[in-house]
Amino acid sequence: MASTVTEQQTTGMESTTQTACKGGKFLTFKLADEEYGVEILKVREINGVMDITAVPRMPNYMKGVINLRGKVIPVIDLRLKFGLNEIEHTDQTCIIVVDVGQEIGIIVDTVSEVLDIPGESIEPAPSMGAAVETSFILGMGKVEEDVKILLDIDKVLSGEDFSRFTSQAEQAGEE
Repeated sequence: MASTVTEQQTTGMESTTQTACKGGKFLTFKLADEEYGVEILKVREINGVMDITAVPRMPNYMKGVINLRGKVIPVIDLRLKFGLNEIEHTDQTCIIVVDVGQEIGIIVDTVSEVLDIPGESIEPAPSMGAAVETSFILGMGKVEEDVKILLDIDKVLSGEDFSRFTSQAEQAGEE
């Protein structure tokens, strides 16, 4: 399981902090032209797109709920959550069900593969300045000539509006 570790190195009077991610297995997927990864231990299952019941008064990235073998699961469109343009679903579009304390579905363009990325191939997320939030990025996985953006899915799917969505989704499932 990948986790964040902080190492401090001191040289003379200077101290630098470097954040690294332990390696592990990641399910990789595409959104637009970028490849992302989530820890395989967070993934419960992968499904094709199915009927999604809309829940009123939710942000646009919160698409609604699905009935997965009798269990109501909230679904978000990760493209919209990340500020990308919405696209039509294709036969490649998938819903990845992840466990973040409860099961949540995330819509992605296509699932790629499961990769075993060693810790020494993972670098911290680059600093983009105070205006750009990167705390949801575990690290940048270097795989051959490519870079995979490794997500901390718990942080991606956290927030006040998400808990509101979950309670409204449960109410919709009971009706």
